Amino acid sequence: MEFPKPEEITHAPMEQLQGLEYCIDSNPRWGQAIGLGFQHYILALGSTVMIPSLLVPLMGGSDGDKVRVVQTLLFMTGINTLLQTLFGTRLPTVVGGSHAFIIPIVSIIRDSSLMQIYDNHERFVQTMRAIQGALIVSSSVQIILGYSQLWGICSRFFSPLGMVPVISLVGLGLFNRGFPVVGKCAEIGVPMLIVFIAFSQYMKHIRAWRFPIFERFALLISVPIVWIYAYILTVGGAYNHRPDRTQLHCRADRANLISSAPWIRLPFPLQWGPPTFGAGHCFGMMAAALVSLVESTGAYKAAARLASATPPPPHVLSRGIGWQGIGLLLDGLFGTGTGSTVSVENVGLLGTTRVGSRRVVQISAGFMIFFSILGKFGALFASIPFTIFAALYCVLFGLVASVGLSFLQFTNMNSMRSLFITGVSLFLGLSVPEYFNEFTISAHHGPAHSNSGWFNDIINTTFSSPATVALIVAVFLDNTLEYKDAARDRGIPWWLKFRTFKGDSRNEEFYTLPFNLNRFFPPS
Repeated sequence: MEFPKPEEITHAPMEQLQGLEYCIDSNPRWGQAIGLGFQHYILALGSTVMIPSLLVPLMGGSDGDKVRVVQTLLFMTGINTLLQTLFGTRLPTVVGGSHAFIIPIVSIIRDSSLMQIYDNHERFVQTMRAIQGALIVSSSVQIILGYSQLWGICSRFFSPLGMVPVISLVGLGLFNRGFPVVGKCAEIGVPMLIVFIAFSQYMKHIRAWRFPIFERFALLISVPIVWIYAYILTVGGAYNHRPDRTQLHCRADRANLISSAPWIRLPFPLQWGPPTFGAGHCFGMMAAALVSLVESTGAYKAAARLASATPPPPHVLSRGIGWQGIGLLLDGLFGTGTGSTVSVENVGLLGTTRVGSRRVVQISAGFMIFFSILGKFGALFASIPFTIFAALYCVLFGLVASVGLSFLQFTNMNSMRSLFITGVSLFLGLSVPEYFNEFTISAHHGPAHSNSGWFNDIINTTFSSPATVALIVAVFLDNTLEYKDAARDRGIPWWLKFRTFKGDSRNEEFYTLPFNLNRFFPPS
C-alpha cells in the first residue's frame, strides 16, 4: 500500500458539516421522524426531572409538589422548543431547564424570611412565588439584548478562534454530570455507556427497513434494555441492604413520581399564586440569565454545525435570544422552578443520529406537551434512573465539545498567538469554575461571601459557568492581543460573510421565518 506524501495530506475547511443524512430543512419519513422525536423527548427528561428533584425538597415541597413542578417544566420545555424552532433561531434545538439558575435559586430558598415559615407546603409555595418573580424580572435581560439587536452587535467581536473555547466548554464544562454520576452506580451506568456506544457507532451500518436502525435509534433501543436490567436488579434485592445514597442512584423505583402523579393535569399560569418581587433576588437571577444567554449562544453555533447549516448571523442569534427571553418570562409565569436554556445533550443527539431535521425536534416538543398533561404516563418515562442519563451525557457532551474544536480548521494553529488564546481560555474556563464549585462544597457558600447577597450571587453565578469564563477570556484576548494583523489567523475572512443575513444565500434557506413573517420582521 502506497502512502500519500506529507504535502498531499490536506483537509480543506468545510463551512457545512458533511456526512449528515438529514440537514435542518430536510425531513425523514414520518415514521422515522416520530421515533426520532420521541428519542429527543426521552433525553430531555434527564434535566427536567433532575433539577426539580434537587430544588423542590430544599423548598419544603412534597413528592406531589415535585411531580407538579416536573410536569410544568416539561410542558414549558415543549412550548419554548416550539417557539424557538418556529420563530427564534429556527435551529433544531430543545430549550429546557437550566442548571445556571441553581445558585440564585438556592440563595432565594435560604432567604431568612422564607426559612422562618414552619409549614413546609406554605414555605414551598412562598419560595416558588419568589422564584417566579425573579425569573420574570430576569427575562428582561434576554428580551432587551435580543430584540434590540445588542447581542448581535456584541457577536461582531466573536471570531472562530474566540468561539472555539466557548462552544467546547458548553460540552466539556458539564463533565461533572457525566462519569462522576455514572460512578455512583457503575453496574448500571457502565453497561449503558458501552451499549449506547456499541449501537450508535459499531453497529451503525446494520440496516433494517432500508435505514440504519441502530444508528438512528441507539438511545431508544439501549435505554429500555438497561432500564429493564436495573429493574431486575431492584426487584431481585440487589440494593436492599445498600446505603441510601446507592439506592437513590441505582434503584428503579425510588423516584416516587408515578404514585404521586395525577392522571391528567394541565399546567396553567400563576398556579402557585401571584409572584412576589425582591430586588436582591432579581439581581442574582439576572446574572443567571446572562450565563444562560452565553451558554445558549455556544449551543446554537454547535447545533447549526450538526444540522449542516451555516453559522447563525447576528440578526438570527439576537432573534433567538429574544425568544429565549420570552420563554424565560413564561417560565416565571407558569412556575417551572428554574429558567431555561438550550439543552446541550439534545444538540449532541443530532450528531449521533446524523439527523439535524427541525421537524424532528418540533415533534419532540409535541411529545413533551402531551406527556406533561397525561401525568401518569409521563411519570413512567421520567422515572428512568439518573445514572442512565449520565452515561448518555458522557457521549453527547463530548460530541458537542468536539464540534467546538472543529472551528479550529478556520484558524491558523501554527500561530503562537492562536495557541496562547485557545489554551489559556480553555484552561481558565475549566479551572475557575472548578475552584468556585470546590469552594462552595467545602465552605457551603461561594468565594464571594460579602454582606450583599445580590453581589455574591452575581459573582458566584457568573464564574461558576465554564462557557461564560471562556467567553470573557477568549473574546478579551482575541480582540486586544495583536489583533490588527491577525485577521487571517483568527478566521475572520471565512467568518465575514456570515455577519449579515444576506451575506450568504443559504441563510435565507435556513433561517427565514415561516408564514412569510419576514415581511414584518425584516433582517437588519
